[in-house]
Amino acid sequence: MPAAIHIEQLFKTYAGADALAVNGLDLTVEEGRFFGLLGPNGAGKTTTLSILCGLLDATSGKASVLGHELPSELSKVKPLLGVVPQDIALYDTLTARENLKFYGAMYGIPAKVLNPRITQLLDEFGLAEKADKVVGTYSGGMKRRVNLIVGLLHAPHILFLDEPTVGIDVQSRAMINEYLHKLNSSGTTIIYTSHHMDEAERMCDSIGIIDHGKLIAQGAPSELLTANSDCASLEDIFLKLTGKALRN
Repeated sequence: MPAAIHIEQLFKTYAGADALAVNGLDLTVEEGRFFGLLGPNGAGKTTTLSILCGLLDATSGKASVLGHELPSELSKVKPLLGVVPQDIALYDTLTARENLKFYGAMYGIPAKVLNPRITQLLDEFGLAEKADKVVGTYSGGMKRRVNLIVGLLHAPHILFLDEPTVGIDVQSRAMINEYLHKLNSSGTTIIYTSHHMDEAERMCDSIGIIDHGKLIAQGAPSELLTANSDCASLEDIFLKLTGKALRN
């Protein structure tokens, strides 16, 4: 069985940049994992995810998703991925249902499949009663929930999440995290970035820490704590290895 994500000696240099954004990164994520990709700002997380999503080409190195090489097999990779960006990617003048119908049509999901899927997900995320209200009237937490649903409409094999619970209320965070655990338990691989170290320690069964475009540690939270016995938490390990504290 191929790995969900496999990267070998991946490099990415931006034109005019003084340093490599990704600097010989080696990373393998097994299928079915809830994997936390952690690193300080500028560590290369977003660039790496952008290469895996086909938004950027690597300067050199190898990357594959479920055995499909990038960028040559990008057309096979795209239907397998769900991507939830940190920035809210919704139209404020449309209702939640209208937003989801728009994105579902972009995925090419037939209406007879899409409409019940939208109804199901809105209900699961506690948004059924607000489904036909314009998103501009939603709270930040409600917008985050709709933003996540967009990435779930086509039932992806791998879900990329960039700070999915940043700046939201406790109720919305709990609802999102509960759903993500359920989704992962059903077999979906989740690649997750966060600045909430306690949340990452609780949610992820495997974690990779990158800095300056390189992988500097990888393993289960318990394994990392055992290997760094002088540290009491994942946040302590992060500070020890990178010299930086993540901002919550």
